[in-house]
Amino acid sequence: MQFPVYIHIGKLVIHPHFLFETLAYFLGFRVYLWTRRKTEVPVKNMFWVIVGAAIGAALGSKLLFWFENPELLKSIGSHWTELMAGKTIVGGLLGGLIGVELAKKMVGITRSTGDDFVFPLLFAIGIGRIGCFLTGLDDHTHGIPTNWITGFDYGDGIPRHPTQLYEIGFFLVFGIVLFVIKRRRAARGWPLADGAMYQAFMFGYLAFRFCVDFIKPTPHPYLGMNNIQIACLLGMLYFIFGYHTQPVRKESVS
Repeated sequence: MQFPVYIHIGKLVIHPHFLFETLAYFLGFRVYLWTRRKTEVPVKNMFWVIVGAAIGAALGSKLLFWFENPELLKSIGSHWTELMAGKTIVGGLLGGLIGVELAKKMVGITRSTGDDFVFPLLFAIGIGRIGCFLTGLDDHTHGIPTNWITGFDYGDGIPRHPTQLYEIGFFLVFGIVLFVIKRRRAARGWPLADGAMYQAFMFGYLAFRFCVDFIKPTPHPYLGMNNIQIACLLGMLYFIFGYHTQPVRKESVS
């Protein structure tokens, strides 16, 4: 297999990363519209929450990437194009969290809104990782060389951990587990507290990324950890001690 694996649609040739990232945004938003709860929160206020999430995610994904290799920041003048091109999912999620909380304070929303984003995020990030995998080594999301049976040759003759596929598999299993727990609790009359699904999703994904980034070839200058792992640790601490779920609120009926 030759990487990147370009997608051919008639005479149109599309780079896999662009195609699947675009699909991730589009389909993720459609899943959000399909699965979101009907509540008393005005639509215009929820619009600002989405805007806050988007802006926070965009800034967070860039800022965290800049700390991946501290040496690049010391010579930012000659590496500014590389720094502007990179981004991280963990930074996007944590930045989106900050953006949402700030937007909620601005428009006066007090209830948790995170649960509505869980399945859209699972779906969207999983689709985006397909594009990362099909891009190959150029995407820099693969793992280190390995002799494991899962080792995958991205075209240079060296088997590496296909960490993008690990992540897709994690999302598939994790999404099913969260869905089953939610449905069973609701069927037994013990619905989860508002925010509990989001808390479980964020903590679970951050824990997964903390572990899997040990087999990524990125610099690990922070006590044997990389920038992503430090952010994951801080995020997990927040969701253990700083994030609070809320009693279930009655949803409006339309």
